[in-house]
Amino acid sequence: MFHKILVVCVGNICRSPSGEYLLKQLLPGKEIASAGVGALVGKPADKMAAEVAEGHGISLEGHEAQQLTGELCQQYDLILVMEKGHIEAVTKIAPEARGKTMLFGQWIGQKDIPDPYRQSREAFDFAYGLIEEAAMAWAKKL
Repeated sequence: MFHKILVVCVGNICRSPSGEYLLKQLLPGKEIASAGVGALVGKPADKMAAEVAEGHGISLEGHEAQQLTGELCQQYDLILVMEKGHIEAVTKIAPEARGKTMLFGQWIGQKDIPDPYRQSREAFDFAYGLIEEAAMAWAKKL
């Protein structure tokens, strides 16, 4: 069973924090964190990402971006990435993590969740909608 889940995107300030905090709400008994393959280390969640999440009752307050490392990969049972290309990025950082790395959008038709960073409010709303749909699907599976 998966008890420790790591949500991964690129900068760890938009998609993965939203996924992390949503899963924490849906799966209170699990340990959930997030990281980025090219993290903006130490940065808080993107302002627009935080606003959109807040509109859905999720606070990203206190989030601090962290870089994905091999050590971090070892600590988690399941690594959920936002895009198919991120699977390769995770595998480069931690080849042994390949078998436990899956798409966040696995159960919603294996969809990639597009990066809304520096885009319109609509892009953030769209990405959040997919993250929410995917998180609900994971919550049912886990």
